[in-house]
Amino acid sequence: MPQATPPCDLVTVPTQQGLEAVDILRLRTGVGPVLHDDAGDGIGFLVPQGTADGWDLPGSSCTRSNGRGFSIGAEPSVAGSGWLVPPDSGPGRITATDPAVLRAALGEAARTIRLAGGV
Repeated sequence: MPQATPPCDLVTVPTQQGLEAVDILRLRTGVGPVLHDDAGDGIGFLVPQGTADGWDLPGSSCTRSNGRGFSIGAEPSVAGSGWLVPPDSGPGRITATDPAVLRAALGEAARTIRLAGGV
């Protein structure tokens, strides 16, 4: 029987910042499942349910799951999206990105982009 995954909220950021943050997280602590929108406008990080209650990072938004949660499965539950970092069903999998770690990575990503002459 497959193990149930906890419900998640969704932090969305502009694509460039999101991709940079994914790289930072992969090199350090690991990253949970990440969505990209098919239009290429944004990246979405699955975070534990309840994160939206205290999320206030400028340039990003956090969508509440309202008790339903975004499902982590083979196909994303968000219309018009696909997995950039798919869920891992193996042992020790990360089902959601830690919000504090994500906040730090997004801040570092924004500084890196700014220093490189990006937006």
